[in-house]
Amino acid sequence: MTTSRLSKLVEHAPAKVNLTLAVLGRRADGYHLLDSLVVFARAGDRLSLAPGKALSLNVRGLTAKQSGRLDDNLVLKAANALAAEIPNLKLGRFTLEKRLPVAAGLGGGSSDAGAALRLLARANRLKLDDRRLLKVARRLGADVPVCVEPLPRRMRGIGEVLSAPLTMPKLAAVLVNPGVAVPTKDVFAMLGLKAGGEHRRAARARALPHDRDGLIEVLAGERNDLEPAAIKFQPVIARVLAALRKEQGCQLARMSGSGATCFGLFSSTRAATAAARKLSAKQPRWWVKATVFG
Repeated sequence: MTTSRLSKLVEHAPAKVNLTLAVLGRRADGYHLLDSLVVFARAGDRLSLAPGKALSLNVRGLTAKQSGRLDDNLVLKAANALAAEIPNLKLGRFTLEKRLPVAAGLGGGSSDAGAALRLLARANRLKLDDRRLLKVARRLGADVPVCVEPLPRRMRGIGEVLSAPLTMPKLAAVLVNPGVAVPTKDVFAMLGLKAGGEHRRAARARALPHDRDGLIEVLAGERNDLEPAAIKFQPVIARVLAALRKEQGCQLARMSGSGATCFGLFSSTRAATAAARKLSAKQPRWWVKATVFG
């Protein structure tokens, strides 16, 4: 094995899934206040770093063409922002394997940024709770802080208030994206909330059941407040949810984030795999992935 292979660092950038998402209000500065139960999937992108002096990024993979301009990529923005905070930060050559759909409600770009910060922390012997690293994460976007250490958490505020990691059972799931983009800003705008106003109060925090069926029962009593607005924007989302609910073993189907990706929670990994296979055959243009949350 060559030296370059030995020195290359690799991180998984998992899909971020909002099992629940409550919009509580809108701050005076326009940002919306949220309360969301967030988990991470085994499905995701892959980011590697070959440490060195010069910073560069190569993007490849199934959804690389849809990931936008290189200078807008959150991996480079994360690296440049951390370098501005930490003198003589060791950087290097990033390679991003894009596997997740873009603008899909899965926090793909934010998870890539979180993976980049983890890689830079490893290369520079920084702890993930380093205040400079967390400062950069908050500056990059509302979803980035929860993606720095991708564990199940309750996410509040505009994304910057995180609970301690939560103990949750593994959940067999299917992710489906119908190949349409849903701009987050437009979906939030459709809610019509006035800046500086409270929409509704946060639900009282309670311990989550440790068994899968109990957890799904609790989740069924909550919702994603952005789902109706996203369906108006892209009606195909309703078709995706209906298709998931028809599959054998599906116990709950919901949209993640601002869409258009939806998830189905299934009774077993076998049921999830079978459902993904059937949905892919019926809808070959949809992105369908059997996975596990938790």
